[in-house]
Amino acid sequence: MPFRPFLLCAAVMAGSLIATGGFTAAAFAQDSSATPAAQPAAPAAAPAPAATAPAAEEEKPYKIAADGTVDWAVYNGFRRYNGICYVCHGPDGEGSSFAPALIDSLKTLSFDQFLDTVVNGKETVNTANDKKMPSLGADPNVMCYINDIYAYLKARSDGVVGRGRPAKFEKKSADYAAAENACMGTPG
Repeated sequence: MPFRPFLLCAAVMAGSLIATGGFTAAAFAQDSSATPAAQPAAPAAAPAPAATAPAAEEEKPYKIAADGTVDWAVYNGFRRYNGICYVCHGPDGEGSSFAPALIDSLKTLSFDQFLDTVVNGKETVNTANDKKMPSLGADPNVMCYINDIYAYLKARSDGVVGRGRPAKFEKKSADYAAAENACMGTPG
């Protein structure tokens, strides 16, 4: 998937995560055999969208076949979102009294802005709000899957994936499984 190579290059120094703008070998590569037959295989690497590119101009981080089959990233993003993010941001990215609807936020936020918020957290304190999102940059359960979470939420934001678990999805590729094991530090 061409969206993957620019995710995040992180080094843990003095207990804090430092984003450097690239991505290490733990990037979740997907092989072309996982691409639906109706779609041509994407090149292995594509340049990252500009940091200032509006969300609408960014390359779409998801692939959806004509029959509605979502790629592994969207399906896995659904799983990971519902394991961590939904507690504050509500089911399916619809928002809650604790946090905003991410499907609305991603209509204007670029990937880089989304990543910055997840890695560093965000605090909004004024007379009307007292909200804080914690920094999740050191949480491998988030950072190893941040591209997938973004792909799922962006697909929801763009209206190409409905609420609930995607009915049809691609299987996890061997390359993806190996990268996941490397990122999580588990034997493959």
